[in-house]
Amino acid sequence: MSKPKILIIGAGYGGMITAVRLTKELGVEDADITLVNKHNYHYQTTWLHEAAAGTIHHDRTRMLIKNVINTKRVNFVQDSVRSIDKENKKVILKNGALDYDYLVIGLGFESNTFGIKGLEENAFAIRSVNTARRIREHIEYKFASFNNDPDAKDSDLTIVVGGAGLSGIEFLGELVDRIPDLCKEYDIDPEKVKIIDVEGLPLILPPFERDLAEYAQKYLESKGVAFKLGTFIKEATHDGVLVQKKDAEEMEEIKAGTVVWTGGVKASHIPADSGFETNRGKIQVNKDLRAPDDDHVFAVGDVAVFFPKEGERPYPPTAQIAVQEGDLVAKNLRHLIKGEETEPFVYKERGTVASLGEKQAIGVVFDKKLKGMPAAAMKKVIDDRYLLELGGVGLLLKKGKLNLL
Repeated sequence: MSKPKILIIGAGYGGMITAVRLTKELGVEDADITLVNKHNYHYQTTWLHEAAAGTIHHDRTRMLIKNVINTKRVNFVQDSVRSIDKENKKVILKNGALDYDYLVIGLGFESNTFGIKGLEENAFAIRSVNTARRIREHIEYKFASFNNDPDAKDSDLTIVVGGAGLSGIEFLGELVDRIPDLCKEYDIDPEKVKIIDVEGLPLILPPFERDLAEYAQKYLESKGVAFKLGTFIKEATHDGVLVQKKDAEEMEEIKAGTVVWTGGVKASHIPADSGFETNRGKIQVNKDLRAPDDDHVFAVGDVAVFFPKEGERPYPPTAQIAVQEGDLVAKNLRHLIKGEETEPFVYKERGTVASLGEKQAIGVVFDKKLKGMPAAAMKKVIDDRYLLELGGVGLLLKKGKLNLL
């Protein structure tokens, strides 16, 4: 009897943890495991805002997959997923196809522009290592050329950030750390630099408690960030953005050399396009994280949505949840292969921290509110914990943020 084939598509947080855990849950003779990803590296999505601002090098955010997984147990295929053939249990790739007995979908997210005119063409989005690198290079170019280009305008040093959710606020925190260094390096008057955040809601960081969010806003404002709350980006142009306050008739033009959109993401289109039952583009997984219409398919991370109880809000698609989902999927695959009952997903809330640069943050960890330096230290602990779970002490010492070496 042939061994069952487990196929994992996507090497994000959920996919990587599933692959690593499976090598511990299953023996060599229990299953063939294959991981597919379009890049040969896994990257820390939660570090991309730092790479985009230039406070860390983009290579710090990524690690070669072959250096993390056990390549003797997991077959890695570098390719792009095109579609999933549910009926024939195949995943169609750019350069071929792979069969599976069990499939784990961890294809991640795509930027969601909500149909805003010109956003795709004229704004950056923090989606990947390469997009983060492009943002850093673009901002640095604007500063480097300002005193040397006769056509340079003061607005070239204006940075507009669309969105005041977690990604937007964390990016702003890195920007206020980075801008003084750029001004010093390129001999630019800091007064010429403007950082403007545009948010449709009347507040920032809606998931956080108001006192913590207000602390974050006041800190960023003290560093020069201007917030335009209750204001919507209506169009992005080559010269900046057109914005409109709620209930206002007139639009305002903000001239800017850089526009970065952090206002929303959506799940990969592939599950919905492949005929899976979805809820707003995501697979509404059962209690054991399997797809409702296919017992041989699991979903983790941004492509999955999990409702704790009927009528309750779903869990937000965080890295923390994706890691816990990957851990359970590995266990449940072992259960299925061994003919055992699967386990339900029970989310263990460890808290959420939003960084505001190197030395500032806000958050709640184990029901305790943190802000300032203690929160910033806790953020590094959380980041390092994931590295330890993924690749052990070796990866922690190589990539960790607490500078253990």
